[in-house]
Amino acid sequence: MVEAFANRKQGVMPGDEADPAAFDIAMIDVGKQSLRVAVKRGPKDRPPLLLFNGVGANLELAKPFMRALTRTEAIIFDVPGVGGSPPPAAPYRPSTLARLASQLLSQLGYRRADIAGVSWGGGIAQQFAHQHYDMCRKIVLAATSPGAFMIPGDPRVLWKLATPRRYVDKDFMRRVAPEIYGGAFRNNPDILAAHAKAMTGTTEKGYLYQLIAMAGWTSLPWLWTLKQPALILAGRDDPIVPLSNARLMARLMPNARLKILDDGHLFLVTSPVESAAMIETFLAE
Repeated sequence: MVEAFANRKQGVMPGDEADPAAFDIAMIDVGKQSLRVAVKRGPKDRPPLLLFNGVGANLELAKPFMRALTRTEAIIFDVPGVGGSPPPAAPYRPSTLARLASQLLSQLGYRRADIAGVSWGGGIAQQFAHQHYDMCRKIVLAATSPGAFMIPGDPRVLWKLATPRRYVDKDFMRRVAPEIYGGAFRNNPDILAAHAKAMTGTTEKGYLYQLIAMAGWTSLPWLWTLKQPALILAGRDDPIVPLSNARLMARLMPNARLKILDDGHLFLVTSPVESAAMIETFLAE
């Protein structure tokens, strides 16, 4: 591990102590912002995969997917105000997070990375690819949209996403997850229970700042300028981000391909092995 990470190393995720593909976790100061960062060890024959998580989601929720990456080193961090990262001093825009992520990569010793984003994090991934073009080799967008001018999901579902209650009230999460996430959450209580157990909560301030960050943001004016190879993944049963958004983005991005999974919004959680295999095949090309 590079010195910038090793000097701040605080251990590994529970259960990973003897795992060669374990997660090293550290608090790293990037400028004035402290970030809780996890790096999954992996081969170094190509750039690492930097993953931007969904709104309100702590990095542990991405663990099933990241563990399924057998040929890829991967990095993820808790957005300020979420999980173990302290809240920021003020609201921010996607450009702020993209700049923060580029600085983090530099501190970890990486000049380039493959950039991935899921749901809310897909917007940050698009912003990073646009803003830091030279640092982004390939793009993976999962269950996401071009932002403010997206084709909206079910209003009843979107209303339940307006507050962070599902991240602080696990019983509420168990009740609403089948409706808001669709796919395997509709009929697999084991996945639902594991997902709820992995949640560590988010602050109201952190969640609000995430919503503010995306208010009015859209990639539509410049999406066509992203020339990097892109893989767009979408769930057929996604109540939050309808499939038509992925089809629109695939048409606009010049080097994009679209893969559709028979699952819901959180297919990286419910179908981690299948999702990881698609992504690693794409990254290795």
